[in-house]
Amino acid sequence: MILLILVAVLAALALFTQFETRRLEQRFPSVGQFFDVTGARLHVLDLGPRDAAGPPVVLVHGASSNFGSMRIPLGDMLAQRHRVILIDRPGHGWSTRSENLSPALQAKMIDDVLGQLQIERAIIVVHSLAGVLGLKMALDYPQRVAGLVSLAGVAYPWPGGVGTYNAVVTTPVVGPLLAYTITLPLGLLLAEPGTRSVFAPQAMPANYLAQSAIPLLLRPREFLANAWDLVTLKAAVTEQSPYYAELRMPVVAITGDADTTVSSEIHSRRLIETVPNGKLILLPGVGHMVQNAVPELVVGEIERIISESDTKPKAASR
Repeated sequence: MILLILVAVLAALALFTQFETRRLEQRFPSVGQFFDVTGARLHVLDLGPRDAAGPPVVLVHGASSNFGSMRIPLGDMLAQRHRVILIDRPGHGWSTRSENLSPALQAKMIDDVLGQLQIERAIIVVHSLAGVLGLKMALDYPQRVAGLVSLAGVAYPWPGGVGTYNAVVTTPVVGPLLAYTITLPLGLLLAEPGTRSVFAPQAMPANYLAQSAIPLLLRPREFLANAWDLVTLKAAVTEQSPYYAELRMPVVAITGDADTTVSSEIHSRRLIETVPNGKLILLPGVGHMVQNAVPELVVGEIERIISESDTKPKAASR
C-alpha cells in the first residue's frame, strides 16, 4: 500500500513538472538567435551598435542562471555604446547540450560562436562559475581574448564541495528521478529566498527573478546540467590553474569581501597575484552579485580595457 502511494505521488509530481516546465518556457521565451556548434545549440543575444569602436564585450553567466543575470543591468548599460554578446551557457537558458560538458568544451563552443559571428577579438566578462570558462578561453584561445574581467569568478580549488544535493542529482537513476519529480515544485518554493541569499548583504532587486528568467533553471534538463557543472568544477580548476601565469592579456578581478559564495581570497586575490597583467578590485561590504551591486564600476573597467586594447593578438606562452 505504501509503495502504491509513493508511486502515485511521484507520478503526480512528474506530471506537475511537465506542465510547469511548459508554462515556464511560455513565460520566458527565447529572445535571441541560435548557433549550432558541435554538441550543442547555443542561444545568443547580440546587442548594441555593430560598428562600435573597440572589441565587442562577451558576457557569460555563472551557475543557476542564464544570460538574463548578466543583461540586467550590466549588458543593457554596455550596449548603449558597445556591441554586447550575451550567451546562455550550454544546457542553460535556451541553449541545449547533448552530453555533460567540461569547461574546456564549453569554452570551445563559445569560441566557435564568436567565430561564426566573425568576432576576431573580444573582452570576455564572466561571473562566478564562469570564471573557469573565461580563464580556459584565455589559455586555449588567447588570440580571441583581448581582455578578461572576472566578477567574483572561480579560479582555484577550494576547501569543501558544492552541496550534497548536487552530488545526489548527478548520480545515475536517482538523480533524474529527483530532477523530474520533486526538484521543480520544491524549487518554486525556494527560488526567491535562495536567490536573496546570493545577493546578500545587498538586497535582491525588485522583480529580479522574472526579469532574469531564473525560474528556467528548475526545468529538469537544466537542473541536471547545472548540477553536473558544479560537481565537476573543482577538478577543472585544479587542472588548469597551474597555467595562469602564462596569460598576457589584461585580467581584472572584481570581487566583494562579503562574498560567501566565492571567496575573494582563494580566487580573485590569488589570480591577480599570479597573472602578469592583473588588477584586483576588492569591494568592502559587497557580496556575490558584483554586476548588480556596482555596475558603473564594472562598465568603467571594461571600457578602460577597450580603450587600451590594440589590434595585435596576445598569445599565451604555451
